[in-house]
Amino acid sequence: MKFGFLKTTSLGHFVLYKNSKVHYSTYGHGAALLICLHGFGEEAASFSFLEKAIGHSFTLIAINMPFHGETVWNEGLLFTPEDLHEIIISLVQTCRPQPIPEKINFLAYSMGGRLALAYFQQYPQLVKSISLVAPDGLHKNRWYWFATQTSAGNRLFKFTMQQPQYFLGMVKILGKINLLNKSVAKFVACYLEDETIRTALYKRWTTMRRFRPNLPLIQQLIRQNKIPTKMLFGEHDRIILYHRGQKFQRGLEEWVGVKTIKAGHQLLQEKYTGEIIELLDGHFRLSL
Repeated sequence: MKFGFLKTTSLGHFVLYKNSKVHYSTYGHGAALLICLHGFGEEAASFSFLEKAIGHSFTLIAINMPFHGETVWNEGLLFTPEDLHEIIISLVQTCRPQPIPEKINFLAYSMGGRLALAYFQQYPQLVKSISLVAPDGLHKNRWYWFATQTSAGNRLFKFTMQQPQYFLGMVKILGKINLLNKSVAKFVACYLEDETIRTALYKRWTTMRRFRPNLPLIQQLIRQNKIPTKMLFGEHDRIILYHRGQKFQRGLEEWVGVKTIKAGHQLLQEKYTGEIIELLDGHFRLSL
């Protein structure tokens, strides 16, 4: 695959991939490379606050996923682990020109956690460490599976995003009678009441459908390859439940670490820099 690089502003760069322009940002100048994968609706710039704290130890490469940030995705509604692999390798070679790219360290948040796990599942030999913040991918969501992995479900999903009134009404009723967590009901309503957000939701979910972590296989690969894997969760997170990390950790305590703090889902913030540094400090000796 041939790549071209277009430098933009100090806020980031573009890499040309197939017919698309993938936007990415770099932070810091440290010896260790850290690939950063953002959450749903977030951007590469979400990791910028870490530069001041760890930029002397790491060079952070943060990639804007399809239909996020300034990335222009022209490959249809499909983005695969193979696509991510080719983009990452091209960026690693750019930052560290050498015949064989060094192994990859991941720092991933929310949706990015699912991408990192699925990438590791396919390319375990290329991964050195995995640091996950409120990671998606540790639980098989039946609704997400139905909406993205079946043709009938995807058609219904598309119709719902175009005509959301019936679904919004059902969510509100379930919330009122306590059959649906009020935080989740509020979260769903936030995404469905705005047409632009609904359209983006359909495109993003559908496009990312090939990132399907096989948890038993990933656990086996972590053990076989001795991959340090650290996870940070919010105790009050109603989107990503911390007990899923604890369940994943069982039998892998030597390689998988799980920490829970008194917070919600929005953990990729400057006020949690210390906790994020602890994740990385488990993999590296940081001179902070």
